[in-house]
Amino acid sequence: MKQDATRPPAARSRGALVFERAAPLDLAETLDGGQAFRWRGCEDGAYVGVVARQVVRAFLKGGRLTIEGAPLAARPFWRAYFALDLDYGAIRRRLAEDPALRECLGFARGLRVLRQEFFEALVTFILTQNNNVPRVKGIVARLCATFGDPLGGDFEGEPAFAFPSPGRLAALDESDLACLRAGYRVPGILDAARQVVSGRLDETALKTLPVPEARARLLGVRGVGPKVADCVLLYGLGRFDCCPVDVWIRRALARFFPDGLPACSSGIAGIAQQYLFHYARLHGLDGR
Repeated sequence: MKQDATRPPAARSRGALVFERAAPLDLAETLDGGQAFRWRGCEDGAYVGVVARQVVRAFLKGGRLTIEGAPLAARPFWRAYFALDLDYGAIRRRLAEDPALRECLGFARGLRVLRQEFFEALVTFILTQNNNVPRVKGIVARLCATFGDPLGGDFEGEPAFAFPSPGRLAALDESDLACLRAGYRVPGILDAARQVVSGRLDETALKTLPVPEARARLLGVRGVGPKVADCVLLYGLGRFDCCPVDVWIRRALARFFPDGLPACSSGIAGIAQQYLFHYARLHGLDGR
C-alpha cells in the first residue's frame, strides 16, 4: 500500500530533520496564531510540540528549519505539515496584487497555514467556540493527559501524551469528560468522535468532496457551525479555498472587502484569510 505523506510513519530512528529552504516561515506567527494548540514557545525562539504522536522541537536558523525528535522517515509528513511543498513566495506575490492584502502581508511575512491531523483539528476547533487560545490549550492538555496514550517523552517538563483517538473518545459519555471543564462543548466532542468511528465523517471523502457537500457533513456534527466547519476544512483537511469567518475576519472584510475577497485570492482564500486574521488582531479592528 502506498504511504500517505500526510500520515506519520512508525517511529524507528529519530534524529533531526532539516529543511534547507523553509523561508518565508516564522514559527511565532504560525504556531501562536490560533490555528494549532499543542505548541509552546521557548526562550531561545524554538518551539516544542506534540504532533501526530511525535514530541518534537522546531527551530529556524538562516532560513533553515530543523525539527528534532521526529522519525527520520517522517520527512514527508513534516514537509506537508508546515506547507513547505507550497511556493509561499509566489502565493504572497499573487495576493499582493491587491493593495489592501499587500498591507496585511507586510505584517506577517512568515505566516503559513498548517496542515494538521483531521480529527485533532475537528475536536480542537469545536473547543474554540466562545473561547480563547490559552483556555483551549488548557482543555486540550487535560484531554490528552486523561485519554491520550503516554508517549514516553517530555513536553516542556511534563509527560507527553498523544491526542486521543476517535475510538477512545467515542466510547465515553459526558460525565467522563467533566474533568475537562469544557462545558457545553462536550457533547460536540463526543458526537464528532462517534461520527468519525461510524464512517459518516470520512477524512478521505471530506478532502475530495465539493466544498459545499463537505461543509454540510461537518455541519451535521453537534455544535459545529459554519466557522468551525470551515476551520476544519482549512486546517485539518488542507482545503485552502475555505475562508473561516469569525469576528476578526468579519471586521476586516467590512473594512477592506465589503464585496468579498478579491480575485487574486481565488482558490487560496483560506491563506488570504490567515493574513487578514493576523492583521485584524494585531491592529485591534473594532469594526468602525
